[in-house]
Amino acid sequence: MFVTKQIESEHKDLIHDVSFDFYGKRMATCSSDQSVKVWDLGEDGEWKCTASWKTHSGSVFRVTWAHPEFGQVLATCSFDRQAAVWEESFGDVGREGVKSNWIKKSILVDSRTAVTDVKFAPKHLGLQLAICCSDGIVRIYECPDVMNISQWSLQHDIQTKFKCSCLSWNSSRMHPPMIAVGSDDNNPSGGGKCQVFEYNDSTRKWTKVETIVAVTDPVHDVAFAPNLGRSFHLLAIASKELKVISLTPLGRDSVIGNQAVVSRFEMKQVASFPDHDSPVWRVSWNVTGTILSSSGDDGCVRLWKANYLGRWKCISILKGDASQSRQDRNFSANPGQITPGAVSQQSTEELVRMNIKRNSGWPSFNTQKDQGKTYY
Repeated sequence: MFVTKQIESEHKDLIHDVSFDFYGKRMATCSSDQSVKVWDLGEDGEWKCTASWKTHSGSVFRVTWAHPEFGQVLATCSFDRQAAVWEESFGDVGREGVKSNWIKKSILVDSRTAVTDVKFAPKHLGLQLAICCSDGIVRIYECPDVMNISQWSLQHDIQTKFKCSCLSWNSSRMHPPMIAVGSDDNNPSGGGKCQVFEYNDSTRKWTKVETIVAVTDPVHDVAFAPNLGRSFHLLAIASKELKVISLTPLGRDSVIGNQAVVSRFEMKQVASFPDHDSPVWRVSWNVTGTILSSSGDDGCVRLWKANYLGRWKCISILKGDASQSRQDRNFSANPGQITPGAVSQQSTEELVRMNIKRNSGWPSFNTQKDQGKTYY
């Protein structure tokens, strides 16, 4: 059984992003009203707003949590060309009816255009933060002293040569660090709208290892699946359709057919679904990387899973009114095999995201409050 709840967010404008913390007990939302709100899940199962504050001087597009090992830390990015790092102060936290206080620890101002996404690196890479901008540059920052998150140093500038809209870290510990970057450029002649970069320890640089040419429509979200021992990587892409791409690392002397391999990966599209019949806005994996959820303009969250043959099927369709539809033509014959506990946290996150109203041009900056602004 799946349960959905409607939350009165009290945001005064369009909500752009929702992010859950590591444990799924806290939630952050950001909006075009330039504010961020933090919500805590009470013992009664109700979400309560414990903090609300103005973060930027433009629309806030993304909000994300750091791993709890580094404390209660948030990062935000905005149309005002800035990304910011926030830390919760612990003076009055935990008292009934008292709002928590979030302090701006650092502001990253290297971008000359809107910052469209921000993501913390996996915990084993340390306290690193990646941002992407509409000018086509991905910047990676590092905090050398985790006890003082006010100091961040720019480590890398990655030139993608396309307008960036989203990014995702690969969380695998067994492979070199990887980042996937998507573009929402509407120009179909611009080539593949998703690129994959890998960090080389010997050169200490990020290099582009793949361009996913199969994706030519604007990309709204990308997400690497958690890798718990796979020999390959799975990348979900939210675009005009939902696509799942597998990337299998190849050896230096690998040969496919009669030709030597130039690429670092054998890339294969393992699934492509037009079932939303509308743009797909968000994709998210469960903690084991076995179930994928997607949400689109059709007002539904769809859950996908591959069988032992690697064939992907829709195992459930969730609607905003908490009903569960079985009308999808790819619905699994045995949906009862999936226990609700395995997907409940992921489903809750996607259901909240699903209820976010979006204009058709997001993240095109067409709100009145942003159009006339010039940031220096």
